[in-house]
Amino acid sequence: MNNIKEKYLTCQDHTVTNENFDLILDKELEMLVTSPKPSDGDLDKYYKSEAYISHTDANTSLFDKVYQTVKNYTIKRKVKLINALNSESKTILDIGCGTGDFLESCIKNGWNINGIEPNEGARNLAVKKTEVSIYVDIEEILNLNDVKFDVITMWHVLEHIPNLKEYIVILNKLLKPKGTLIIAVPNYKSYDATYYGRFWAAYDVPRHLWHFSQKSIKLLFNKINLQVVKILPMKFDAYYVSLLSEKNRSGYSNPIQAMYRGFLSNLKASKNKEYSSLIYLIKSPD
Repeated sequence: MNNIKEKYLTCQDHTVTNENFDLILDKELEMLVTSPKPSDGDLDKYYKSEAYISHTDANTSLFDKVYQTVKNYTIKRKVKLINALNSESKTILDIGCGTGDFLESCIKNGWNINGIEPNEGARNLAVKKTEVSIYVDIEEILNLNDVKFDVITMWHVLEHIPNLKEYIVILNKLLKPKGTLIIAVPNYKSYDATYYGRFWAAYDVPRHLWHFSQKSIKLLFNKINLQVVKILPMKFDAYYVSLLSEKNRSGYSNPIQAMYRGFLSNLKASKNKEYSSLIYLIKSPD
């Protein structure tokens, strides 16, 4: 197949280093790839920032408060989503579980949980909340004897995975027959991504190594015989990402402008379905 690649955009790391990175368009997959891709040994330094809120329970700044409020609401929605799957043994693996709030809610709803979180600080918080072992990486799960899960979730995690295609194969191995893989990722084809361009916070280079479209998710998982069966919007992401994008662009959050852009993004997406972030429910074909 013709796999032409071309430069799409140049973005800055607004969180840690202020370095510039190119986004390269893979036309076959309709996916953007961050370039240069940091080596595995260098990746850690790009996460060493107090601004990386998913690794903390911070609740002081405007961004913290908005993030925590939206997080609590979306956790309820996430648990409702997995409960509707009617899994028999209710086993779940949450990859990139952060500080463990989602897993804590899963326990309260009768789920048998496992979690993966590479960040030590976030992992320790998750262990305190859930009182179960949280693994450092997926290799530790593979070393458990024939463990498979009814549900595997990755809430804004797939874009961080260095070995993307190999990792997707592992996900398939860990999923039970008729199990469900739930993937949430930003959508670079949304209105807010187009409007903010290189300042769009969900590019988040180089922590986000891959930038997906609906087509790219479908193609990547079709290659391992998994199919996207449903796509759901994450409407709050348009507002939160717009707040961060305004700060990237002008140095301050400009909440009125951000709320307007978030609203406009969702309004346009109500017609073309290109929301700021999307949730994909992925299963083996019957």
